[in-house]
Amino acid sequence: MSNLDAFADKTFATFDESINGVQRAYKKARHFAEHPEGWLFLSSTGFGCGKTHLAAAIVHEVLPRNYKALFAVVPDLLDHLRSTFGPQSEVAYDQRFEMIRTIPLLVLDDLGTENATGWAREKLYQIINHRYNYRLPTVITSNRDIDKDIDKRISSRICDVGLSELIEVDAADYRKRPKERRTFQQRS
Repeated sequence: MSNLDAFADKTFATFDESINGVQRAYKKARHFAEHPEGWLFLSSTGFGCGKTHLAAAIVHEVLPRNYKALFAVVPDLLDHLRSTFGPQSEVAYDQRFEMIRTIPLLVLDDLGTENATGWAREKLYQIINHRYNYRLPTVITSNRDIDKDIDKRISSRICDVGLSELIEVDAADYRKRPKERRTFQQRS
């Protein structure tokens, strides 16, 4: 159920916390994984700075403790929900939607990259509003401007200082680093 197949190597042990600009995000993500309470919003203006890696690492950390979690890239999540309407779907829409809204830990990766149809905006709002109302642990990553590019109903909930911790990851694109500088020895 965790949906981490493509992110199997994205753990805290494989994250290079020595990269400039990631230390605070790394510490907050570690703390959140130890005590999944409230919301953690990891943002940046760029790409490849470690937001997704840290979000996946949180899920990897809680799963061995029998904590139910779902990691979902937002556009893929919406496509998956849409597919439950099809005649070939083995899962009913209501069942899948309720599972997403109520899972003990939900990670929404790349918020703001979804196709902003009315249906997509409404489904995201319903998921986030439910989790907000019930104070369910949630991690969100985005490289979009929360004040300009995210639905105001959603950004208002994300920015609630009584619930959320907003962390700006200010690091260069890891993928653009020379290969020899990308090598990182995994911690045991």
